[in-house]
Formats: sequence, C-alpha cells, structure tokens
Amino acid sequence: MPVGLPSLNDVIAAIATPPGKGAVGIVRVSGNGALELVSRLWKGKNPSQLPGGRFTYGKICDPNTQEVLDEALLLVFRRPHSYTGQDSAELHTHGSPAVLRRVLQVLLEQGARPAQPGEFTLRAYLNGKMDLAQAESVLSLVEAESDAARRQALRGLSAGLSQKISQLSEQLFDLLAHIQAWLDYPEEGVEPARIQAGLEPVLQEITHLLATAPAGRIAQKGARIALVGAPNAGKSSLLNALLGYERAIVTPIPGTTRDYLEAPLEIAGVPIVAVDTAGVRETDDVIEKSGVERALAIAQEADLVLYLADQSQPHPTPPPLPWERTLKVATKADLAPAWSDAAYLRVSSQTGLGLQELRQQIHHRLLGQAPEGELWISNERHVEALRRAQAHLQEARQAPEDLAALSIEQALDALAEILGKDVSEEVIDRVFRNFCVGK
Repeated sequence: MPVGLPSLNDVIAAIATPPGKGAVGIVRVSGNGALELVSRLWKGKNPSQLPGGRFTYGKICDPNTQEVLDEALLLVFRRPHSYTGQDSAELHTHGSPAVLRRVLQVLLEQGARPAQPGEFTLRAYLNGKMDLAQAESVLSLVEAESDAARRQALRGLSAGLSQKISQLSEQLFDLLAHIQAWLDYPEEGVEPARIQAGLEPVLQEITHLLATAPAGRIAQKGARIALVGAPNAGKSSLLNALLGYERAIVTPIPGTTRDYLEAPLEIAGVPIVAVDTAGVRETDDVIEKSGVERALAIAQEADLVLYLADQSQPHPTPPPLPWERTLKVATKADLAPAWSDAAYLRVSSQTGLGLQELRQQIHHRLLGQAPEGELWISNERHVEALRRAQAHLQEARQAPEDLAALSIEQALDALAEILGKDVSEEVIDRVFRNFCVGK
C-alpha cells in the first residue's frame, strides 16, 4: 500500500445514504474486527456467527446504557467476498437523520473511525477487488444523471474498459518480447520483428477509443446547446417546444430576450442545458449590444449551436458562428416560405413539424461518432493516458528496433496507469478525493 494512504486495518464506519429523511438509512462498517465491533451494539443473532450475504432482524443498542437506538436489519459480508475484501456489515435503520447520526456515534465510541471520502472503494482497489478504472466507474455511476451516463459507467464497472486495456497491453507485450528476442539472440534464427504490423491494430484501437471521448464526456457531464438567431427568429418558441412547457416569454415584438436564459432537458438519454440567447443584429442600444455579444460568446463555448432563421422572412446575414458544430434550422415552417435552403432543417414550434427530426439531429451531432452499444471513454485521466500511449506507439513506428522497444515500454506504462498499476499516491488521492463519504 502506498505510504500516506489510510490504514487498511482500522475499522471504518460511515452513513452510506444521502442526507435528509428517508424510509431507510444505511450505516456501513468495514475492517478487521468489524463484525466483533458491530456485535457490541447488536441485540439479535451474533454477527460474528452469521454467514455472508444474509439479513437478520434485531435491535441496535448503546452498549454503555443499553438504550435501544432503533429496530433494524443487519447485513453481513464475509471477506474476501465483500465489496472491500474485508469483513463488513451494513445496519439498515429507519431513515431518520437523528437515528443514523446516533448509530454512527456509538460505532465510533466503540472503536471505529470515520471513513474518509471513497475509503470503502479505496479498500476495494487496494485489496485487489477492482482496478482503478473500475473504481472511477463507481464514482461515475453514483454521479450519473442520465441513462447514457449510467450505461457507460456500468460498462466500466463491469471491467469493459479494463479488459480492453489488458488486451491491448498483451498485444504490446507479445510484440516487445519478439523484438527483445530478435535483438538479444540474433544467432538463434529468430524472425525479424514486424513492428509496423504489430503496432497498427493497437494504434487503430487506441485511436478509436479516443474518438469516443467527446461523446463520453457529454454522456457523463451533459452538453450545452445555444439557440442563436436574429430577433424574432423563434428561439424562445423552439426552446419551449423542446421543453414541452413554457419556460421563455414569447411575444411578436422583436428583441424580447436581452439576456440569456437556461433550461435543462434530456434528449435520447443525454442531459442538456439549452440556452436561449438574445437576438443577434446590428444595434446602437448599449443593453441590446451587450446581449448580442454575450450570445455570440455563448455560441463559441457551446457543444452545439442551433442557428435559427425565420423562413417566412427574408434570409438574414448569418453571424460569425462555429459552423463546424452548428446545426442550421429554418423556423416557422408552418408559414409561407420567403426562401428555401436544403442545408436548413425546417421546423415549426406551433405545429411540431420537424421537431422529432431536430431531436435526432441533435443526438447525432452530439454522439453520432460513438455507436450506442460501444464503450466510450469519459474520464479525462484515461484520455490523457491513451494519448500518451498513442504518441509513444507512433514514435515506435518510425524508430529502429532498439528505440522502438523503449517507446513500446513507455506506451505500456501509460496503459498500466489506467488500471492503477504502479501509480503514485498522488494519482490515487486525486481519484478518490471526489467520492462521497460512505462509498
């Protein structure tokens, strides 16, 4: 265990359910002697004699006063088949904050110490129950706010990424072994290593994984979409139509929106913040001009821009936008058109014409490069490690055999970091500091 990390031998305890009132609350305990410690509070079947994975009913009492704290269920886990790899227990009480705090207090009085954020999962990692990529997926699953994020986190927790990285590493180890044998024993008739052929499939797979990173980030963190266009282009009406309720004020008077307005929605399982911006046009009005500048700034930072142009009016001059991530939308398609352009998607907020196709286009533009059923890279630490591995392998492709072997070793080190092999204490601390207490 790296020096400076919490001791694995202590009994740790924490409330594992969110703050607030609920029907059920859980206090989690783990460590050497955890079951013996819990038995001091428990009135019922002796926890030390219970098999793992079984619930039992009883009462939680203060050992010093014999006061009954709550009637509860006790769930026992036996090492090494527990989440942490240690003897563990969960006390399932009523969800009163007062009950949970009191139970935790008594556990601490009996010798447990408060668990640090993520310490249960840290113990699982240090005890070999999961690798670092799986541990990070635990946090991603806890924080998932959309179905897309949940699916990706579950793939990581189920070792989908770990297996992929292990397969790539095995391919590189085989190639490295062949290179070393050829360099060290040329007289033994070892075939010259075909470095290019050996590296190419690994490089292609790493490049493919990196290509999923934008979609993975959006699935995990969500996306920001900016609605931009001239005054009265139908931005607020489209926002309301996408939301399914009236969030923005809609009037026939141009320039109603002078500041931006945000609203959350979900499209195809992806959490999105839609931003209705001020109408973009030339103006001498100081306040309106500020709104226009802010609208263009929001567009530059957005993951996707919807540029709206009123098809019932003469086509306006488009503003400077990041067109590579802009979807062109012709609004008010229920009215007689003043112009036509195949590059624009026709929609009507009044009749619903084109709204379903617009949602599909938004989904495609945000996630279209990453197929739904595949593993996506959503963790920035993984992205950085894969980029370093990619760079080292590209160097190996151009280098002589002895230097190619060194570059391949460096690529293997980068891939190993993803799984948490030989990583520094600083990396481990950075991963687990964002966990909640009790997980």
